[in-house]
Amino acid sequence: MKFMIVTLFDVAKGAELAQISDKLSANPPPGTETLASYFCQGIPFPGIPLNMGVTITIGEAESNEAIAAATWPLRLAGAMVWHVPLLEMPVGGIVEWERKFRG
Repeated sequence: MKFMIVTLFDVAKGAELAQISDKLSANPPPGTETLASYFCQGIPFPGIPLNMGVTITIGEAESNEAIAAATWPLRLAGAMVWHVPLLEMPVGGIVEWERKFRG
């Protein structure tokens, strides 16, 4: 299953979290794969306090346990992490795709 992982952290912890992320990237937990990762250069959502960093990662995981293992070290270091399950849609032909799910 694909997930969008949103990580919010105090920029003062940026160096520590970068080291943890590099270790996780070099040796990802079994059953996980990172497809893309982005650091937001602006405030992507309303209400985010100043001096907070936001990363958005698109990844795949075989199970809830696998995605939790991939992000647990970041949580222990003080980051807030949200896992958002994604439903992949085709590019073009969305009307047919929508009809399929509507029944």
